[in-house]
Amino acid sequence: MPDFSLEENLGLPTSAVIVGVDEVGRGPLAGPVTAAAVFVDRQKITLDLLTKIDDSKKIPQKKRETISKQIESIAIIGIGWASSGEIDHLNILEATMLAMQRAILSLRKQIILDPDYILIDGNKVPILEFPSKAIVRGDEKSLSIAAASIVAKSKRDAFMTSISKLYPLYGWEKNAGYGTREHLAAIEREGITAHHRRSFKPIAKYL
Repeated sequence: MPDFSLEENLGLPTSAVIVGVDEVGRGPLAGPVTAAAVFVDRQKITLDLLTKIDDSKKIPQKKRETISKQIESIAIIGIGWASSGEIDHLNILEATMLAMQRAILSLRKQIILDPDYILIDGNKVPILEFPSKAIVRGDEKSLSIAAASIVAKSKRDAFMTSISKLYPLYGWEKNAGYGTREHLAAIEREGITAHHRRSFKPIAKYL
């Protein structure tokens, strides 16, 4: 389970603004990549919530949505998006970095002080003006990053559910844009939409 060990080992005061950043949606065939930047006030978080926060991939969807709302009640959160068009134009890695930058900018607008340190899930740090560090499998180690992973996943799932009402045949409310059998069959039958990533191989072959 993630905890605050990484945050505490930075040697900063307990009042420091340490932000966790994570993204979701690098692998889907449709929809944006979504990043969340989360500042969890270690003095406000409850013991109950501490025991619930984990890597978002390990938490069932309904429970994840509930935990996400609890995190939002005690944290400052910024969300960043990079569209399917930006993914096609930049490539998925650069679009991911862009979404993270946007999430951090969104969070920065909500706090009086600049972040003291930013912990980012993965092995690459976007161009930032704050001290930062990439942590491989950070959502399993840092509670700040794990909280960001939960919020990002919940926000993206909600978005994919909302646009599935416009494109109901692709099952995005269930598959979140990933290349499931149902989704691929719908692409074969119905064609591609404005939300599909044309640079991804399974989509490119239909063009």
